[in-house]
Amino acid sequence: MRVLLVNPPNCGRSIPEERYGMRSLKQFFRGEPLALEVLAGNLAGHEVEILDLKADPGGLPAALARLRPQIVGLTAVTCEANTALRLAGEIKESCGAITVVGGVHASNDPDFFNRPGVDYVAAGLAKASFAELVAAVDRGRDTAGVPGIARTAPGAPLPRITRVFSPSDLVEDAPPRYDLVAAYRDHYVISKLNIKQGFVASAFGCPFSCAFCSVDALTGGRYLTQSIGAVLRDIGLLGDLPVIRLVDANTFGDIRHARRLAEAILEAGIRKHFIVDARADTIVRHPDLIRLWKDAGLRSVIIGFEEIADGDLRSMNKSSTVSAGDEAIALLHEIGVTIVGDFIVSPEYDEARFDALGAYLADRRVDLPMLSVLTPLPGTPLHADMQDRLVVRDLDYYTLTNAVLPTRLDERRFYERYAGLVTAAHAGARV
Repeated sequence: MRVLLVNPPNCGRSIPEERYGMRSLKQFFRGEPLALEVLAGNLAGHEVEILDLKADPGGLPAALARLRPQIVGLTAVTCEANTALRLAGEIKESCGAITVVGGVHASNDPDFFNRPGVDYVAAGLAKASFAELVAAVDRGRDTAGVPGIARTAPGAPLPRITRVFSPSDLVEDAPPRYDLVAAYRDHYVISKLNIKQGFVASAFGCPFSCAFCSVDALTGGRYLTQSIGAVLRDIGLLGDLPVIRLVDANTFGDIRHARRLAEAILEAGIRKHFIVDARADTIVRHPDLIRLWKDAGLRSVIIGFEEIADGDLRSMNKSSTVSAGDEAIALLHEIGVTIVGDFIVSPEYDEARFDALGAYLADRRVDLPMLSVLTPLPGTPLHADMQDRLVVRDLDYYTLTNAVLPTRLDERRFYERYAGLVTAAHAGARV
């Protein structure tokens, strides 16, 4: 079958820009669509293309005309959900292809896509289930029995989507089709440094369940590690790219696996810079692991500090502490690893809390602080707790840089303080 996999364009909207002319807070994603490369890798025997509309925003009509796809798969995070719906409708009208929507938002809120223009919704890791769907369509078989996939029924309840995820869903013998995005490779850079990077997955899911996080639905709450051999193979497939971003929610969620992977990288003589995600408390408990990874090429660690008060961390079900964050910062700088720190600015912030966060960032040596606005994403515990308080329900604004809850400060003042923190945090930043 002819299959087109589509990555939506950068499409989130910005309240501070639209209402107050603050352009500095609008963000653009510049990484490759690894989820689609992974899906494509398990479609042997089919004619497959990837269209990355973040790199080629106007490329859809030409791709549809050239490939004449029979099935089109789209992925979308929450702020892209409306755009994915629109694209599905355009595709259906243009060529009549079967449309399938998956990704983070479909996994957390599948009912959102139970609308005209979408034929199927794929929830969670879809490498195996999407291939099973394509095979069923190709052979004219009933698709109702494909676990993890639901046939839409606009106007009626979406059939329940169930699949118990296991290591078999990783289909490790089918590597990602990095070759299908070769034409876009120059777009996939670390923007501040203009260094090309490649994406590799070494693990899926997370052993923890922070209230704001949408990762759980991708694996049904399980933490699945990719075999060492598969990770090394995928790194090799990316050729001479100097930086490898391990796009795991938690690269060190299984300490033994993380240790074996670093040892295997060293043994294989791989000379790359690695960027990983890790928890502060994990770093503090396992300094020897971080030193081993430094020897293997660890360049930067992305840490979710989130808040600067233990009570606020507990309210997010974030089972770490501010003191653990401080210890992790000191250890990483001692070892020589740069820190990308994720912080969450609550709409409840008043002047004093903005001042406190500014003082914290000025006092600590976080090399690149990344500040997002607390956003209850549909399907998360945070959304369940706060959905009655939402003042913005248009998902286009769920970019993590808009206040979709009421702000304690005057709205303009909230965004002025937020923009000021972002500007100060990024001055002289490095990764």
